Amino acid sequence: MKTVLITGATAGFGRETARRFVKGGWKVIGTGRRAERLEELGAELGENFCPMVFDMQDIAAMDSAIEGLPAAFADVDLLVNNAGLALGTTPAPNVELANWMTMIDTNVKGLTAITLKLLPTLIRQKGGIVNLASIAANWPYAGGNVYGATKAFVKQFSLNLRADLHGTGVRVTSLEPGMATSEFTLVRTGGNQEAFDALYEGANPLTAEDMAETIWWIATLPPHMNINTLEVMPTSQSNAGLQVAKTS
Repeated sequence: MKTVLITGATAGFGRETARRFVKGGWKVIGTGRRAERLEELGAELGENFCPMVFDMQDIAAMDSAIEGLPAAFADVDLLVNNAGLALGTTPAPNVELANWMTMIDTNVKGLTAITLKLLPTLIRQKGGIVNLASIAANWPYAGGNVYGATKAFVKQFSLNLRADLHGTGVRVTSLEPGMATSEFTLVRTGGNQEAFDALYEGANPLTAEDMAETIWWIATLPPHMNINTLEVMPTSQSNAGLQVAKTS
């Protein structure tokens, strides 16, 4: 039985991915800050789910949790770097620096720290890494500023990992979703349910279940196949045009 570690398993993509992998016969380690949500997920998924409570910004707590994994979950075959966030939608001149730093600490520093911590195990297991980037890594947009930059880092980090892990058998994928409905948008808008509803109304966006199935597909391909990058949008979404500012 294989084992996957999924960061950010308390909601959205991470929670549905945990469900999908347990359904598929894997053992799942789910991380997150909210212990009560991990407890609820554990009660649902049973003995093949192992919760680990820590904040991705707390590297010491992360290291301690991984070092304390039960033996039955220690041989991690797949790391799904799902935890991440966007804070705010305002243009750069109006943002709070603290929001930028939080995105960098979580989306970049936390992701790289847990990846490095697990690399020896993943190499031993000839496993894989799926990093959740975003179409924001590829397509700039107003208000995307540091969030998009962190996801561009995730994409390039994934490609560079592929180069560094050449010959080890470890697979690495940058998964880049477009519009998807999840708690992510509520976090980004400071809990603004009205903005959340307006964004998704009639759009038929991707769902957390869609992304869980995509991650499952990537993970269960034959070992000689590697998906380097995969950009996924809902059919209703396409690339935006360029902006032009006109003078009067």
